Amino acid sequence: MSRTMPDRQDREVLSPTLREIAADWSADQEVFRHTHWGKAMMWIFLLSDTFIFSCFLTGYMTMRASAVEPWPNTAEVFALTIGGQSIPLILIAIMTFVLISSSGTMAMAVNFGYRRDKRKTATLMLLTALFGATFVGMQAFEWSKLILEEGVRPWGNPMGAPQFGASFFMITGFHGLHVSCGVILLLIIASKVARGHYDRSGDYSAVEIAGLYWHFVDLVWVFIFAFFYLW
Repeated sequence: MSRTMPDRQDREVLSPTLREIAADWSADQEVFRHTHWGKAMMWIFLLSDTFIFSCFLTGYMTMRASAVEPWPNTAEVFALTIGGQSIPLILIAIMTFVLISSSGTMAMAVNFGYRRDKRKTATLMLLTALFGATFVGMQAFEWSKLILEEGVRPWGNPMGAPQFGASFFMITGFHGLHVSCGVILLLIIASKVARGHYDRSGDYSAVEIAGLYWHFVDLVWVFIFAFFYLW
């Protein structure tokens, strides 16, 4: 009898606790019940990517602050000579304008995707991909200028601190890889939209998921532009 009573009391204490745990899990399940699995996975991926870019930028700022040799003046390094005049950061400004514009066209593509307007959705996604490819092309020109004309390498820099080359190629290269992958993703989804693939399923979530990725890439560039080129 003495054993039975404590066991019964333990069950009475544990039962409410277990019910509370089950209720909490059920509430979470209800919250995510109507969330598209692809959208949830994209948010998780973007969160992990945020940590990576944050580490890159934090490491860059720490490395720059502790550099012994003078850090190159980015306004002079990334200047272009047009009409006999050196214009600082003109190429970077154009690249930024192109990428921000692509974010606008992507937002419109998602809007028309909600309306099931496949022609306008596909056209705007192709235009976004064109903007992205233009950005990558200008970045390739920027790299070639630094490597061939200025002699900057990942392991050295004739204009000052050797860490400049390593941080530049790592940060802009990793971001450029993201833009290139985004262009490929946009082209694939745009072709499916144009063929009516999502009309048959009635689900245009892929367009929104691609939009999440593209807006993230644009947002990251804003931070790179501010911390690397303007600082």
